[in-house]
Amino acid sequence: MNTDELFVRWQRHGDQAARDDLVQRFMPLARSLARRYMGAREPLEDLQQVANIGLLKAIDRFQPEQGNAFSSFAVPTILGELKRYFRDCGWAVHVPRGAQEMALKVEQAQQRLAGLAGRSPSVAELAQHLEWPVEQVLEALEAGSAHHSVSLDAPSESDGEEHQTLGDSIGVDDRRLQSLEESLTFAAAARMLDEREQRVLMLRFVEDRTQTEIAAELGVSQMQVSRILRRAVERLREQTGQGQLEA
Repeated sequence: MNTDELFVRWQRHGDQAARDDLVQRFMPLARSLARRYMGAREPLEDLQQVANIGLLKAIDRFQPEQGNAFSSFAVPTILGELKRYFRDCGWAVHVPRGAQEMALKVEQAQQRLAGLAGRSPSVAELAQHLEWPVEQVLEALEAGSAHHSVSLDAPSESDGEEHQTLGDSIGVDDRRLQSLEESLTFAAAARMLDEREQRVLMLRFVEDRTQTEIAAELGVSQMQVSRILRRAVERLREQTGQGQLEA
């Protein structure tokens, strides 16, 4: 019995056996779509279940009389169900939808670039690949950290007593807070600089480029790079009252 006949038996006569037959015929399609998201740190079995739900919805909503192939209708329906799962159910805490979508794009870009280069891509490489500002990539990475939660009973990776859990560290003073506050202060002050100064600072202190490399990329002399760095650092010091940056 062909697919069209099965849809007629199911939709007009409520033949459950015909519906079951349709599910079995198109189950390989749902599984192949679920495998697209295997690298998203979700169990494949869960993804296949979500894809199967999308397949059932597609079977119940499909209208053969419109003359379209069922697969053309089923693919976007199943993919939509998978994307909805990631947006609404795959996050440990509530994150705005726009931030979720950015985080998923960055995660997919990480997998793609890692497969090509054989290593994890840098923030700058992700920004170039996505054609986004570095700040947007950092924001997406931060949002992506909320995608998966970790149990407080999980073993701690910090140096200390054996068999400590993450929960044991709650309430302990974190010396990294001071450096975080300083970083945030510098980030806010950096916005006061012009575009060229911000670019030179990012190349020097984020990507750890030498002044010679920066000069070659920007098409200026090393002396000009040195002057830009010196001026930008002085302005940062004036804004923050701190002096740990060295040009």
